[in-house]
Amino acid sequence: MTRSRLPGGERIGSGRRALVLRRRRFAVRLEWRPVVVCAVLALAIAGMAVLALMTGSYRIGAGQVVSALTGGETGLVHDIVVEWRLPRVTATVVFGAALGVSGAVFQSLLRNPLADPGIIGFSQGSYTGALIVILVVNGTYLQLVGGALLGGMATAVAVYLLAHRRGVQGFRLIVVGIGLSAILRSLNTWLILEADLEVAIAAAAWEAGSLNGVSWNQVLIGGACITMLLLLAGMLSRPMRQLELGDDAAASQGVRVAPARLALIVVGVALTATVTAASGPIAFISLVAPQIARRIARTAGITLAPAAFVGALLCLTADYIAQHIAPTPLPVGIITVILGGGYLGWLLFTEARRRL
Repeated sequence: MTRSRLPGGERIGSGRRALVLRRRRFAVRLEWRPVVVCAVLALAIAGMAVLALMTGSYRIGAGQVVSALTGGETGLVHDIVVEWRLPRVTATVVFGAALGVSGAVFQSLLRNPLADPGIIGFSQGSYTGALIVILVVNGTYLQLVGGALLGGMATAVAVYLLAHRRGVQGFRLIVVGIGLSAILRSLNTWLILEADLEVAIAAAAWEAGSLNGVSWNQVLIGGACITMLLLLAGMLSRPMRQLELGDDAAASQGVRVAPARLALIVVGVALTATVTAASGPIAFISLVAPQIARRIARTAGITLAPAAFVGALLCLTADYIAQHIAPTPLPVGIITVILGGGYLGWLLFTEARRRL
């Protein structure tokens, strides 16, 4: 390790894997590998986004896409790129990042790679809240966000209370969440069956997790909410990593355990609810993204930034496949279920082999 001093009392320490900046009581530690991984993933997302903007029933060249985005194109090309395709591409990136961070939060809190908001029932709870808003009041997107948030938070409280027995263990919470998720899925099916035919068909298609018909209004409102939530998650990343060591160890380092855990749960549920209100529950992104990010970044625990970038890339890729694998565009949730189901099977197989 080498150190040098900058004007104003700032010191720089450099090592093989990290750069540490210190200024009085403020310190930032930059791990080189996660930063490089995030940069590579950002380039991959940009390339995939351009490909998605190019491809469709009306093919557009890469130069025309860039020109349309910078204001150099007008007319049909501009309308196709900016008004029709760009909202969906933006939604996949923003929503995928939100799901990746949400999964990272819960997997870190519960110290379990199976702690996915979809598996432990929070996604189904958010979907139930949004579905009630659709069927009862035919609400706006903001009302859908509110309903999804209330449904997700109510589910989180129910899972926590049912799993609480002299504390909450991660495995017990996951089992309770799986059971409550099955109950909510049955409730959602009953609600759809009791609805009018047209509303039921739309709700059933939305349940699969679909970005068909997403608008700039949903992207802007959802993107603003998700941006604020991601900033909050970043502020909570340090106590989140300390909570991975256990409550006692985190408390000895000055972390207020109960408020920090509550804040992380609220942020994780809110991220899932915001996405669910716009597109329905998109399965398995929250499960897969944090684990892939941890493996490629080679970090000791779950980190938020790589999980966000991996989630964005996975959602964008899955949506591209969903649009072009069949003559009629499919819901993105169908592709994520196929990819995520394969990953879940591989994860269970490797965990079983490791324990033998």
